[in-house]
Amino acid sequence: MNSREKQLAAYDRLLTIMDELREQCPWDKKQTMQTLRHLTIEETYELGDAILENDLTEVKKELGDLLLHIVFYAKIGSETNHFDMADVANEICDKLISRHPHIYGDVKVADEEEVKQNWENLKLKEGKTSVLEGVPKSLPALVKANRIQDKVAGVGFDWEEPQQVFEKLQEELEELQHEVNADNTEKIEQEFGDVLFSMINYARFLKVDPENALERTNKKFIKRFQYLEAKAKQQGKALKDMTLAEMDVYWNEAKQM
Repeated sequence: MNSREKQLAAYDRLLTIMDELREQCPWDKKQTMQTLRHLTIEETYELGDAILENDLTEVKKELGDLLLHIVFYAKIGSETNHFDMADVANEICDKLISRHPHIYGDVKVADEEEVKQNWENLKLKEGKTSVLEGVPKSLPALVKANRIQDKVAGVGFDWEEPQQVFEKLQEELEELQHEVNADNTEKIEQEFGDVLFSMINYARFLKVDPENALERTNKKFIKRFQYLEAKAKQQGKALKDMTLAEMDVYWNEAKQM
């Protein structure tokens, strides 16, 4: 059996198991798209964690969990005759062919940027009234800002050079500081949001994913702080009773690890 045959056989096995669970398992029989939704979001974040950790064994496991959810939704859709797994797969296949005329048609592209621009323009031709329609409302704000900027850049609404974005960031920081000095609470929040938006935009120009960057920093901070806690415990001390100078000793040790 070749690789493609093995993959199709494994996929058929999953579909069969899903059918059996839906018919026989009390828990699986009760599930709806609404009850699965929060679990799917959780599984997606677990996959994201595994990718950040570069734990490929865990990535494989989390991909399986996510694939199960996709098959589950398709199974539920088939029960009401709205769609099944074949419809789901064919829908994305048709979209990919339509959105890649440089592969499946006679359109010529020079680079990745032209591909992205063509993608957004094609979406508008398909009936979208705005390039921002595809940004989910429930996305976390940081991720949403990144997607918004990426999408509008796809139709040419963008800065030309990273330095321009950096200068805009400096401008926003000055406006924030002005409102801080004026103690204008409402304006401070507004300007702080502008600073974050500009930071995320600058990250895009630096080819940095802001969500990944922040999460790596979160993980780094957690590791260092837990080292500090462990060292304090070894000394029989509580962190609240230590001076900042004492904590700094252990913090600097953690940074060397």
